[in-house]
Amino acid sequence: MKRVAIIAKVHDPRCQGIAGELIEWLSDQGVEPLVEAHLAHHLLYPKGIDSARFPELADLVVVLGGDGTLISAARLIGGRDIPILGVNLGSLGFMTEITVPELYPMLSDCLRGDFNVSERMMLDCTVERSGDEIARHQVLNDVVINKGALARIVDLDTRVNSNHLTTFKADGLIISTPTGSTGYSLSAGGPIIHPSLHCIAITPICPHTLTNRPIIVAEDSLISITVSSLDDEDVYLTLDGQVGVELKSGDLIHVSRAQHYSCLVMSNKRDFFEVLRTKLKWGER
Repeated sequence: MKRVAIIAKVHDPRCQGIAGELIEWLSDQGVEPLVEAHLAHHLLYPKGIDSARFPELADLVVVLGGDGTLISAARLIGGRDIPILGVNLGSLGFMTEITVPELYPMLSDCLRGDFNVSERMMLDCTVERSGDEIARHQVLNDVVINKGALARIVDLDTRVNSNHLTTFKADGLIISTPTGSTGYSLSAGGPIIHPSLHCIAITPICPHTLTNRPIIVAEDSLISITVSSLDDEDVYLTLDGQVGVELKSGDLIHVSRAQHYSCLVMSNKRDFFEVLRTKLKWGER
């Protein structure tokens, strides 16, 4: 590996400190650090690079922060076959499972090519309004349709491969990947899905009908949702919790498996179940 990109929570002093040390360490190893422009500005590093160039330049991306920072990096890479090493400086971290003390030993392994990668399924999401496509995004975690604070229950006509599933009468709906199953979907009562599986979870948020339960569908499913609500109600589409689109009555949302995967570097010292036990405090009293 000749070039390693660094993405960090810019305004977090701890991330800035580790990023500064990482730049020096990579340079000492004969590896060119690629530092995002805003981060470079805070570090007074003279060679800041537009992060949009990372997919064409980087051999590895190191993310300093929490899962939110890693999700942003995954969308930035855009499904390119570039491994992402997430270092957990956040509060929870299901994806950024590498700890700070493990950073440099893990990086040394990566530079030698001795590391394991977990291919994480992503989703494509498009929004159609009056027959025109008004938005298209790719997500690693989830697609969420949610009502505003003062809106009534939303009617969401949901189809899977053109087959009518149901019309959810609920506060909203979550379409998640296995990676995203430990996020918002879990909080809404959805299942935990092992990240090696390829499938899609559909989880209603506070459904009016108590028999509406989360359902898992095949990875090649096309999920289509039509928003049926009054024009004066606030309904929003949120992608990975970071990008928002205001919806109107009659809008059609299509969600399907993306063609590309995100490649996350995994720790060789713990497995997914240990991460679950640690993060969710299973077995503790």
